[in-house]
Amino acid sequence: MSPILQGLITIIVGVGGCVAYFYTSNLILDKVIFPPRSDDHGRNINRATLVRPWLFLFPAMFALGLYLAYPVVGSFVRSLYNRSGDTFIGLGNYTQMFSEEGFRTAVLNNILWALFVPAAATFLGLLVAQLTDKLRWGNIAKSLIFMPMAISFVGASLIWKFVYANDPDIGIINAVRDFFGAAPIDPLQIPFWNNFFLMVILVWIQTGFAMVILSAALRGIPEETIEAAIIDGANPFQIFFKIKVPQIMGTIVVVWTTITILVLKVFDIVYAMTGGNFDTEILPSYMMDYMFRDDGRATAVAFVIMVIVLPVMIWNIRQARKEMN
Repeated sequence: MSPILQGLITIIVGVGGCVAYFYTSNLILDKVIFPPRSDDHGRNINRATLVRPWLFLFPAMFALGLYLAYPVVGSFVRSLYNRSGDTFIGLGNYTQMFSEEGFRTAVLNNILWALFVPAAATFLGLLVAQLTDKLRWGNIAKSLIFMPMAISFVGASLIWKFVYANDPDIGIINAVRDFFGAAPIDPLQIPFWNNFFLMVILVWIQTGFAMVILSAALRGIPEETIEAAIIDGANPFQIFFKIKVPQIMGTIVVVWTTITILVLKVFDIVYAMTGGNFDTEILPSYMMDYMFRDDGRATAVAFVIMVIVLPVMIWNIRQARKEMN
């Protein structure tokens, strides 16, 4: 059977199943569970009205439970077993993991990523959003800055491998060093600083995202407040930092936390650039080291990543709701 035919059958079966479910469930609700009896008709209508929203929510709740809740619980249970999955060892994988130098290095690197990347990407996005709004060719500049968002993380890593190449004829950094007569170096093998060379790639990608969101927020600021500040004698820096930034602080926080969640899950850049070598390992790449040889340890690392990401995600959702209100 051709893939196109399979896709059409899947769509037809899926849509038809949903329509049949909603029609049948509402029919049973109205005709069987709460029938329209003359003596209690009004109360049955109210009861059916209370139950009906849950009929529409059930498919989504079932899908979330099947594809989200169940894997989380299953992964935690699997992390309590040994490498082969036939011996229960409790928190053994966690205690051994926390005692390893590689895990502590990965956690430290993740903290560096979570501190530097969101701050740099948000700041640069805000700066670009403010400056390009005043330029005649600002839309062209925004398009060029947003363009890296269309590139995959692996593709961006390959591009920056040329930037960091230790051949002066290829790498920009070593070309500059060669111009001044310095010996070539490999930026990705410089201890500690090589992490920041990797972070620059993600900042380059996410600056466009921050720019788009913050540019829309800046345009939503009432002109009356800016005009009042100008009349009061405020200079451009005061208008930007004391008038504009406070009014879009909610949007800035949402952008910041969204990028933070992405940073805590990033894997492609490190794996494509260094493979986690030279002390550049982060938690996802550390998990990858055990993925195909120790399922218990790999799922333990995955659960730790989820625990770290979950509070940030909940806080981000709350801030987004506040922003909408």
